[in-house]
Amino acid sequence: VQKAELRKKEWKYFVHYLGWNKNWDEWVGADRLMKHTEENVMKQKALDKKQGVDKSSKSGRSSQTKPKSSADAKEDKEEVKNTVPKGKKRKSDSGVEKDNSSVEKLVKIQIPSTLKKQLVDDWEFVTQQDKLVKLPRTPNVDDILTKYLEYRSKKDGTMTDSIGEILKGIRCYFDKALPVMLLYKKERQQYNEVVVDDVSPSTIYGAEHLLRLFVKFPELLAYVNIEEETLTRLQQKLMDFLKFLQKNQSSFFLSAYEGSTTSSEGKGKGKDDA
Repeated sequence: VQKAELRKKEWKYFVHYLGWNKNWDEWVGADRLMKHTEENVMKQKALDKKQGVDKSSKSGRSSQTKPKSSADAKEDKEEVKNTVPKGKKRKSDSGVEKDNSSVEKLVKIQIPSTLKKQLVDDWEFVTQQDKLVKLPRTPNVDDILTKYLEYRSKKDGTMTDSIGEILKGIRCYFDKALPVMLLYKKERQQYNEVVVDDVSPSTIYGAEHLLRLFVKFPELLAYVNIEEETLTRLQQKLMDFLKFLQKNQSSFFLSAYEGSTTSSEGKGKGKDDA
């Protein structure tokens, strides 16, 4: 139990179930709680023992919801079984809790609607109209990150180390991810022509490709061992950066792309990568 409040003359308790994603946290009434008695403590120990034997079973996972004053696991198990959609239940099936939590704790990055449209237009230009972003871009990714740092410093009155570290992280992820997962097939020849001699993609590419990185961030960060609290803060920082991109959309993004030199060769008709 993490919080307790008196609501309409009745006590309500905010419960977190150990081993479950915080999306399952909920407010419950006193009728859903077990009192801290010797008998209930013995029940908890028995369930903990069972959990150790049968980690992958749903009953085992439910037993983790039994701290001293937690809700009745049996009742919750039935509730979960009846209400959870198939996709959600999958977290109980692999039997490896660490992997499950990494899938469960996917960073949810809500891309603003105007930037979603930007992504759709970007896809349309490259894959349907055989057009490319003219490179090198101004401002490039490095310029945008610097502008964001200036914007935050001005707004906060100081430059925090955490913002600097996050921007370094975005730059590093961008440089590594661009050739692997941020290009459409029709852009690969252009990449090979412009990224030479160990030049960083962040000095060549701009907002169009940087925005694609934010679509991929949830799956990339799922493999990073970050505590949930830190992950939540990171999510907020990334969302703030996206709002900054949105605010400067007209100056950061191209409104039109140039004709592709490879379009007449009929290449790149296969499935696109990005």
